[in-house]
Amino acid sequence: MNIPIYQVDAFTIKPFTGNPAAVCLLEQAKDDAWMQAVAAEMALSETAFLVPKSNRYHLRWFTPTTEVKLCGHATLASAHILFENGFYEEDELIEFYTLSGTLKASNIDGFVELDLPRFNAKLIDPPQELSEALGIKPIRAASYENEMILAEFDGEDSIRGLAPNFELLKALSFHDVIVTAKAEKGKYDFISRFFAPKVGINEDPVTGSAHCLLGPYWAPKLDKQEFLAFQASARSGEVRVRLQGERVFVGGKAITVLQGKLIHQ
Repeated sequence: MNIPIYQVDAFTIKPFTGNPAAVCLLEQAKDDAWMQAVAAEMALSETAFLVPKSNRYHLRWFTPTTEVKLCGHATLASAHILFENGFYEEDELIEFYTLSGTLKASNIDGFVELDLPRFNAKLIDPPQELSEALGIKPIRAASYENEMILAEFDGEDSIRGLAPNFELLKALSFHDVIVTAKAEKGKYDFISRFFAPKVGINEDPVTGSAHCLLGPYWAPKLDKQEFLAFQASARSGEVRVRLQGERVFVGGKAITVLQGKLIHQ
């Protein structure tokens, strides 16, 4: 039986911008090696695999080289496909069982909003190795569970012009590196970029899960609980962020750019 697979550009309304994710709809679970092989074949930052369970879905995410615990843009892409293809009505709530617990997705005025866990950053001294890898010393740094490190810079130009040494980034103990600065003009509150060469992604175009850390980080600085954020990669994308207790609601739009079928299993 052929397996449906889609490519969706997330956190954008324009095709070929935002963050592309593959969404694979399975009737039953496949083994890890098969899913990893499909993700490598798709060669996108993330491929999502959905397996129905009652009126919910099991959801797993794979980069071309490994499985990850949380991926915002591929979750948004998955919800977009389920809504777009009539698996759910627009006023229904989608629940996903994942390695990060139960995640929920809603359709709100044409935006998909994800209910994600909150990551609270702990301020640390900027590591010298981080400054060397980024080519510039951040004004502040913060970490989350020794997995994610955030570097704040003074001004948007520092973020947009950053040219990291990915081999040095790969040597850091942190899997994910986020750089950010307060937006200086226009409608955005803050901007960011995201690097994860340890898991095969030098730069991720738009990263939903990073905003689980960015939102709480910027909240006391900007004295706000809701934000409009911009990820300044080459493809770029717009992310809505809303804080509520221990949850972070991350929202955006998406567009399907490709659909097909896997004919070899």
